Formats: sequence, structure tokens, C-alpha cells
Amino acid sequence: MLQVKHLTLTHRKDLRTLAEDFSFVLNNGDKAVVIGEEGNGKSTLLKWIYDPGMVEDYCEWSGEIAGDPGPMGYLAQDLSEEEKAGSVYGFCAASPYFFDLTPKELADIARQLRLPAEDFYSDRPVSSLSGGEKIKLQLGRLLFGRPETLLLDEPSSDVDLETLEWLEAWLRGYRGIVLYISHDEALIENTATMVLHIEHPREGKPPRCTAHRLDYRTYAQRRSDAIEDQTRQARKEREEYGKKMEKYRRIQQSVEHAQNAITRQNPSGGRLLKKKMHSVMSMGRRFQREAEDMTQLPEVEEEAFLRFPEGTALPAGKTALDLHLPELQAGEKLLAENIRLHVSGGEKVGILGPNGAGKTTLLRHIASLLLARKDLRAAYMSQDYADTLPMDKTPVEYLAPEGDAASETRARTYLGSIRYSRQEMAHPIRELSGGQKAKLLLTKMMLDGVNVLILNEPTRNFSPISGPRVREALADYQGTIISVSHDRKFLAEVCDTLYRFTEKGVVPMDRGEL
Repeated sequence: MLQVKHLTLTHRKDLRTLAEDFSFVLNNGDKAVVIGEEGNGKSTLLKWIYDPGMVEDYCEWSGEIAGDPGPMGYLAQDLSEEEKAGSVYGFCAASPYFFDLTPKELADIARQLRLPAEDFYSDRPVSSLSGGEKIKLQLGRLLFGRPETLLLDEPSSDVDLETLEWLEAWLRGYRGIVLYISHDEALIENTATMVLHIEHPREGKPPRCTAHRLDYRTYAQRRSDAIEDQTRQARKEREEYGKKMEKYRRIQQSVEHAQNAITRQNPSGGRLLKKKMHSVMSMGRRFQREAEDMTQLPEVEEEAFLRFPEGTALPAGKTALDLHLPELQAGEKLLAENIRLHVSGGEKVGILGPNGAGKTTLLRHIASLLLARKDLRAAYMSQDYADTLPMDKTPVEYLAPEGDAASETRARTYLGSIRYSRQEMAHPIRELSGGQKAKLLLTKMMLDGVNVLILNEPTRNFSPISGPRVREALADYQGTIISVSHDRKFLAEVCDTLYRFTEKGVVPMDRGEL
């Protein structure tokens, strides 16, 4: 059992409280997902549980861990540069448990992960592995220590559809405690038995941290229903209160008018009016108490608001892309042959396929062609945001390069609509979370009025709270989208044409294959 008691986490730099008085209990077999907007402290929570020393340089904390979670394994959001540069064998050998395991025990772990046991001794550079291979390697190293509690930060990031389906089955079958963060809503819906929600309703207000023993679909529906019911009740009470106050003001004005008009020759009438005014004032105080007891409008963390402007459409008859590549290569490696891809104006294309197949190489080639065209306004979102974002600038400087007051005001308005705090607007972009960087890139594309979006895994860093809004904005976008993605929700809700990337080119896919 893992029990967290009265945890408070405060960011040192901004003095921002990430979590306040948060308590929850996880039992053996629980699969608990941590959700919340980007930058709300989800990764910090996992690090603190694993080792408070991992957060002490940027975070102050109070609280304690009770119970006995047993040995814990922590999967970081990304590998270090040193780990990427080393070999697979070196990565495995860095575990203090690796050399204590028998060949049979290693083979059992490899079988769980659907890996050949000899892969643990491979001289391949870790950097050469696909996203799915890296996740399995990291999980393997965790399992060397026979953990009873797994803390997984984005295990579904950068993995293909086949690996996602394997990961879902593996998580469901794991017998210990799993506490994880994921932005893949389908994976969350298929695995989570419990939801931990970290919300920051409004800037300056304390965070709200709650634990719910519900699967994600049930939690999301009940939360939505509760917000809707509370909003409806609050508005109804305010409408009824407004009618009462209007009646009260008419009575009050009538009595005041009578008091002003009364003469000294009618003292008894003056006493009656004074008594009546006393009753009116008592009525006013009663209404004031009623107002204090009214149902409050729900204070919920607002979702990111993105909407592309009108006028970004390409005519349906216009060719956005007509690609014929006899060969696609990465260095001397042949990735695919005879690639043919035709995209018309307004079409939204999704390309999926195994990790390491060459989808990113193809998308880079497409971007180089379309960004050079004068008859299109194209923009490219790379998988590595550093390729296009100026990491040392602030978000305001990026959106308002002119530097004048009007441009900066407009930039701050748009940043506020995508849930940036005032502090985040002033931070260098490199300090932002992946989701904040992705929202910044999409906002820039929105402001530039582009009519072709070339997107590599555009939704991989959005929270389950913002994800639906982002997908809605992209689905409503009037321009053309050419994307690579493994996000099943994005592919189903945004893309109208799907292709599978293979060694023999791009092959049309049926939507039922998702």
C-alpha cells in the first residue's frame, strides 16, 4: 500500500503552490492516472514519491509517505543525454540488480516485454532504438529490481500503435501498484482504475487535488455532469434572486417616495411608513443572507481555448501536395520505396506506422517542399520543439517580435486563453512543459493565418483536459493538415484520410483499423 498524507508542493521560483494538503491511498492492483493541465505539477508528484531529493532544487514540500509501497521503480519522461549516447548493455548494467539476475529471470522479464533476452546484452546505441523499443528497455530495467510500485511518467509518449496496444495489456496485467501520467486518452480509458486530478482553477487560488476510485470514462462523465448541474442550479438561483431583488427595489422605492411626500400634519402616517421601511430593510437583510447561501458557480480549471481564424481554407480543387518519391532514405538506409501521396485542399491526412519506419523523415521532406512554396502559407510542427521554437525567448517575445505595446497586449491575451500564467509568459520557452510548447506553436500558426499544417505528433503532450479542445480546433480548421500521429482520438476525430507507412510506400487505411 502506498499512502501519501497531507502533501504540499510549492515551486521555489514562482512561489506557486502545485499541490496543497493532498492525501490519497493506492492499494495493490490499482492503476492510478494523474491528470491535470500542463505545468500543474504531475511529474513533480511522481518524482517526490520516488525520491524527494529529485525535486528539492526547485520545490519546497511538506507531507509524508505512509504504508509500505515496497520497492519502487521510476520511469522518467525522457532519457538523459548520457543514457542515449551509451549502449543498451551499458544501460541495463547501470541497474544495481542486473548482475544478480539469473539467465532464466532475465528471460522471464524479456518474455513479459516481448523482447529477445539477448537484447539486454546488445551493443546497439540506445539513441538508435525506436520509441517503443526505448519504453520496453526502460521498463525492463525497472523490472530488474522486482518493484511492487511503478511510477511511470509518460510511458505512452512516442510509441507506435502496436506498442500502445501492448502497453495497455501489460499495464492491466501488472499485479502491483501503478501510478502513471499519460496524455493518451485511449490508453487512460482502457487502463486506469483510479484518477488523481490536480487542478489549478484560477491564478491566485489554491490548487484542488482530488482522488477518485473510478475508471476515467466514469470520472470524466460524472465530473462533466456535476459541473453542468451545479452551473444550471447556480444560474437558476441567480435568476430567481434577481426577480426577488427587483420586487424588493420597487417596494423600497415606493416607501421612500411616500416618506418624502408625507407632511407633518399626518404624524401617524409617518410612524406607519417608518415601520414599513423597517420591514423593507429586514427583507433586504434576509435577501442578502439568501445570496450568501446560493449555490456557487463551479470553479473549474478552464480548458485551453484554440480557434483558427476564418479565411484559412484552400479550394478543394487545389493540390496541396502531389508527392512521388522513388526512394526515401535516411543516410544510406533505405526506408521506403515508391511513395505516392496526393493531398487536396481542405483534406486532413493522418499517417501512422511502426516506430523507426521513417515517418518523421517523410514528414520533414514534405515540410521542406511545402514551406518553400509561394502559393501556400504552410507551417511545420516538429517532434522536437527546439527545431522551431526560440528556446531563450519568452512566449510574449515569440508571439510579439515587434515589441510594441499593442502586439504584446495581444500576445498576452492569446497566451491567457491557452492557460498560461503570468509567470509562464515571462519564463524562457525552454523552461516550459512539452504541452505548453505545443500550445505556443499552435497559437503562432493560428496568428499567422497558415492554410497548411504539417504536424508531427501534434497532440502527444496535451492533457486529457485540453486534448478534446485541441482536437476540436483542428477538426474545425478550414485548411489542410498533413500529420504523423499514433493518437487514436486525434486520428479518429480530426483526420478524414488515413495512410499506413510501409517499406512499399504509403497504403490507404480503413478507419476501422484504428
